[in-house]
Amino acid sequence: MKSLISKCPKCGSYTMEGACPKCSTKTVSAHPAKYSPDDKYARYRNPLAYREEKNT
Repeated sequence: MKSLISKCPKCGSYTMEGACPKCSTKTVSAHPAKYSPDDKYARYRNPLAYREEKNT
């Protein structure tokens, strides 16, 4: 199901439109992405958690 509420990244206001009525910027989804334990790209989003320790 598609989310109805959107957030303007520029001014931070919430709307149900495709563009912000205050500043005319394109809106983005206000909801976070789904969590998946089988996330294939987690190592790219959080490189510190997957960093190998270097012995000096």
